[in-house]
Amino acid sequence: MILLTRKVGEGAVTATATLSLDTRIKSRIRITLDDGRDAGLMLERGQLIRGGELLADEAGGEVIRVIAAAEEVSTVYCADGLALARAAYHLGNRHVPLQVEAGFLRYQHDYVLDDMVRGFGLEVCVEQAPFEPEAGAYQSAPHSHNHSDHLFVRLPAQAL
Repeated sequence: MILLTRKVGEGAVTATATLSLDTRIKSRIRITLDDGRDAGLMLERGQLIRGGELLADEAGGEVIRVIAAAEEVSTVYCADGLALARAAYHLGNRHVPLQVEAGFLRYQHDYVLDDMVRGFGLEVCVEQAPFEPEAGAYQSAPHSHNHSDHLFVRLPAQAL
């Protein structure tokens, strides 16, 4: 069995592993590579494994590219940033892992949450897609955006 003990930035990829979010949040688990071989994860605790990241064994002879598996998710597409922010606030208040992207929010499918979001006047699409939630304040994960891209706008109180 291959024992994957670390994340690496580069290397000659020897195999891939398509993993769900529930597997990618674990640091100690047995997995099956896409080619059928068994592997074990023995990573530093508290790391979220992202799709596209590389994992290696101690010697570096095996370098595995992680693929985020498509899973059943609810996606809220909306061009209205304020409406998305409101939905994100209420989902976050329920401690829901949430993927936040330009123009959409995504969470693991839950019909109760879908109904809540629809109650805000937003449309929810249930689909199969990779799920890459925000890492959260206390998890170590790569930051995927540039802070210089942020535009901070103070809204008048009556707009909220």
